[in-house]
Amino acid sequence: MSIPESNTHVVLDGKIPVEDAKEKMADERAYDNTSELDPVAVAKLRRKVDLRLIPLISVLYLCSFLDRVNIGNAKVAGLATNIGLGASEYNWALSIFFIGYILFEIPSNVMLKMVGPRKWIAIVMVAWGTIMMAMAGVTNAAGLLAARFFLGVTESGLFPGCVYLISLWYTRSEQALRNGLFFSTATMAGAFGGVLAYGIAQMEGVRGLHGWQWIFILEGLPTVLLTIVVYFFLPDFPAAARFLNKEEKDLAIRRLVIDAGPATQTEFSWKQFRSVFVDWKIHLHMITYILNAAPLYSLSLFLPSIVQGFHFDALTTQAMTAPIYVTACIFTIIAAITSDRYRERGYHYALPTFLGGIGYILLIVTRNSSTARRYVSLVVTTTGVFTGVPAMLAWFTGNIGGHTKRGVATAAIISFGNIGGAIGGQIYRAEDALDGYVRGHTICAVMMFVSGLLILLLKYLLHRENERRANLTPEQFAKESEGEDLCDNHPAFVYFT
Repeated sequence: MSIPESNTHVVLDGKIPVEDAKEKMADERAYDNTSELDPVAVAKLRRKVDLRLIPLISVLYLCSFLDRVNIGNAKVAGLATNIGLGASEYNWALSIFFIGYILFEIPSNVMLKMVGPRKWIAIVMVAWGTIMMAMAGVTNAAGLLAARFFLGVTESGLFPGCVYLISLWYTRSEQALRNGLFFSTATMAGAFGGVLAYGIAQMEGVRGLHGWQWIFILEGLPTVLLTIVVYFFLPDFPAAARFLNKEEKDLAIRRLVIDAGPATQTEFSWKQFRSVFVDWKIHLHMITYILNAAPLYSLSLFLPSIVQGFHFDALTTQAMTAPIYVTACIFTIIAAITSDRYRERGYHYALPTFLGGIGYILLIVTRNSSTARRYVSLVVTTTGVFTGVPAMLAWFTGNIGGHTKRGVATAAIISFGNIGGAIGGQIYRAEDALDGYVRGHTICAVMMFVSGLLILLLKYLLHRENERRANLTPEQFAKESEGEDLCDNHPAFVYFT
């Protein structure tokens, strides 16, 4: 699809005039200038979308995150002992999930674009929920490894798909809060999972099954049952949303067009597809994602084992993980709110990352201290690791124009970044438990500090690019505006920093 004339943007079924793009460069907030729209109608529409989309995808991600990390609770409940799982085999069972996840994220987002969110997400939910419950039947390491691999394959469609879907329903200044509410369920999954596992583990011996088998069965079943709700209630793209009338659809599209500026291309484009892999900004997002994902997933997967090292028994360990995640959830939502309120992304991503690095240092320093000090250090670490994620997600989705480029880039960043998840499965080793996992904490601390510095670098480079575009002469602006499918490379596009 060609870039329209400088005074129009082609959107779905018509041409919508916009202000002269060069004049918009004077203020970054011009792209969120929806003053020409009825604010009452916009607020009503936003509430309607919020109620339809955010609670549903939040519950879905809670189920997804719970299903991918409950292996940590199952280990505490006796999984490794019952199937004769060695320490290294357990680590590989964690990492192999992300291999399947990484391989299929981009194809899955392409399928979501082609089939539609409602149908595609329903399909992947049935698949991963079934695999989750089937894991109760594994009897050896090979079976567990195979199940975890295919669990990763099937779950790969949800998270990037939901992040992409949020970016297609909300303006750029609204996305951090929605991503925060959506992602905060990951922390709630940790809290809820610990309490749930505490109760389920006491079903040891019921119907001849171990407690860890009941964890897999009872935590996989809701995913399958929710498929019905998803199929009938999950919104598709704005132009095809069945819960909006024609006026509401037009308003939804209109305000997103104003927000997007010149980056409003909606048709599938191979040029946009290829541009993802040569964009330095996407490469930098991938690197910071890896450096943050490794600590996040290693902490999520090993948190029960780390807490058990505080000399709690197995059942108490499951319950004591909950307050840690609840605290992280609260700060994650607060950070998401302020990120949207102040239209800022870089500091909201970098500062929690540095806090997480400090938390890991505290875990090392307090490893021989009282249980209370070690527990507080773990709360600080978990809060830092999780809190920056909403700003991170809103940052790269809000700075990528064009539906194809945004969809593929979202999947590519998350897919490549989840290499960090595979690394995370190898960070904490059983033999390190006696010294308080010093090696694992050190690796994570270094990753967090390096990531924080790269985030600040990215913020500086984007700010510099915005200033460069703002100071283009009319001739330079016209020359850089030439060509097709420029998306966020159009000189009138302003990056969030």
